Amino acid sequence: MIEQNPVSVNGREYPVPKTCAIAICLDGCEPAYLDVAIREGLMPNLKRMRETGTDRLAHSVIPSFTNPNNLSIATGRPPKVHGICGNYLYEPETGQEVMMNDVRFLRAPTLFSKFYEAGARVGIVTAKDKLRALLGAGLKFDEDRARCYSAEKSDTSTSDEHGQDAASQWLGMAQPDVYSAELSEFVFAAGVKLLRDWKPDILYLTTTDYVQHKYAPDDAEAKAFYQMFDKYLGELDAMGAAIVVTADHGMKPKHLADGSPAVIYVQDLLDEWLGEAKARLILPITDPYVVHHGALGSFATAYLPEGSDHGDIIARLKATDGITHVLTNAEAVEQFELPEDRIGDIVLVSGENICIGTSEDRHDLAALNEPLRSHGGLTEQVVPFIVNRVLDLPEKPELRNFDAFYYATRAAAL
Repeated sequence: MIEQNPVSVNGREYPVPKTCAIAICLDGCEPAYLDVAIREGLMPNLKRMRETGTDRLAHSVIPSFTNPNNLSIATGRPPKVHGICGNYLYEPETGQEVMMNDVRFLRAPTLFSKFYEAGARVGIVTAKDKLRALLGAGLKFDEDRARCYSAEKSDTSTSDEHGQDAASQWLGMAQPDVYSAELSEFVFAAGVKLLRDWKPDILYLTTTDYVQHKYAPDDAEAKAFYQMFDKYLGELDAMGAAIVVTADHGMKPKHLADGSPAVIYVQDLLDEWLGEAKARLILPITDPYVVHHGALGSFATAYLPEGSDHGDIIARLKATDGITHVLTNAEAVEQFELPEDRIGDIVLVSGENICIGTSEDRHDLAALNEPLRSHGGLTEQVVPFIVNRVLDLPEKPELRNFDAFYYATRAAAL
């Protein structure tokens, strides 16, 4: 039983839901995917939600990558507050480039932990395991009030660490391959079973963008994915939950006419201008799952050598074809709400159909068997925001994907 109303999280007040409040983060869901699938009659449940509920577009946080946006949804705040500003970062104090998966990087409590502390039953299912520890920070699993596990490691989940022994066995679905549409289907199926059998107050379902990196909205594989999702969405809706469907970021083609990746290798440029390895370019899209994107996205940050002429470097980069934004640290903190100590001296954003790379010889693109699709910049910032209840919501840019639980709990409290 939830013992307080409302629940205060990072300066925002969340009402106690009367029914389950669900946020679904469709990784890489460019709005066009939903438009195409609905137009072709493949998503009748989402079509009905759009018509009888609330249909909006929202803005993700920048960089439009997985970790920053999932943690923004989990905390209700931008990266400047929670500290997770990429999948990957450079620590100048250690000279190391590291993944931002560890809870030590999180600077704000999640709404999951705050609702749990208030007595709620909280469920979290993520496709990839890289998000699990961050999303589950502050949860305890000894009272059967928290479940937090990934599809990727569902064979080996335990009650002590995840709230569920062998989640794949519990669900009756084999642990999927990490590079598959089935990884996301596992998330949806687990959400349905949790809602039906375990009855959480708060439920977060977050998927992988494997399909979206490989397939455009009109491709059969993409349409099959959204048709599959719609079946599970209908089951969740039929059980009376208040649901917000949003995304962590969009997805755009980043390739040339011949299908080869369109890339600006900025580390090579910096080496040419400043001397080899004098500057350090960081690609925050980098994570353990680079097969479908080759660590290529539309956002980067660079650490420049002491004493270098930052103004000259910024001017040269701004004059580089395909680069749309070059911001100082202070400008990026202000414009993109980023933590100043976790980005470099400058921040770069590339355009809709081109990516930023480090050095050409550092990217293994052999596994890219489809024309590159990726994200990270402002052109992938627009995401769907659909509620299965009628609510008075703003539009983008005021409406943010990290408002998902703010409005899901309000819908669930009606």
